[in-house]
Amino acid sequence: MVIDARGYGCPEPVLMTKKGLAKNPEGLEVLVDNNTAKENIKRFAGNQGYSVDVEKQNNDFLLKITK
Repeated sequence: MVIDARGYGCPEPVLMTKKGLAKNPEGLEVLVDNNTAKENIKRFAGNQGYSVDVEKQNNDFLLKITK
């Protein structure tokens, strides 16, 4: 599952990630377009016991969240 959170200001990308993980507890991917959202999602996912890999894609970030 991929969540496209580009264009949203915080805390919306984190809330979208939280809802996505509730539906897909094994993990998902989140696309964001700003550093603040990237860092907040990394922190949230880490606090929930997930590991996060970040891939830079042009001006966007793809966060791969896995258990």
